[in-house]
Amino acid sequence: MNFKKILLAVDSSDNAMRAVEYTGHIVSGNPGFEVQLLCIERLPHRDLYADDDKWEMGCEEMRACLKDFLARARQRLRELGVDDAAVSEVYVSSCHSPFTDSTSECSLGTSVALEILDTLKTGGFGTVVVGRRGLSKAEEFLFGSVSNKIVHSAKDCTIWVVS
Repeated sequence: MNFKKILLAVDSSDNAMRAVEYTGHIVSGNPGFEVQLLCIERLPHRDLYADDDKWEMGCEEMRACLKDFLARARQRLRELGVDDAAVSEVYVSSCHSPFTDSTSECSLGTSVALEILDTLKTGGFGTVVVGRRGLSKAEEFLFGSVSNKIVHSAKDCTIWVVS
């Protein structure tokens, strides 16, 4: 594995932007690094919306927010001195999304952590960077933690958990 090939898994959270900042500071000015921004879409649950139209609007808003975050993350890496040619983006849409387009990969429908681990393995990345969302122990037990699953399941790579 090439530790200079970095998988930077992001959502639109503040901790994800901190992970972008941290990665940018480490990579900036150091040749040979590649950074792939990875964003995995998870649609909001339909039960949270009164009807399908409102759910679809919620999905559109979420997708726009995530894609905007990817653009801001890439721009921030550029501002920190990371060569734009060394940065790529992958947006993984939900297979059930009514908005899936040809520029997006399709989610396997598994957990976000498993999709990150699969991308890590198949992409030959030597480093994975994730932001820690700060779940309490009770929330982590009930809902899981992407960073916790990555730390306990990733093999043969460097893991940066940024909080």
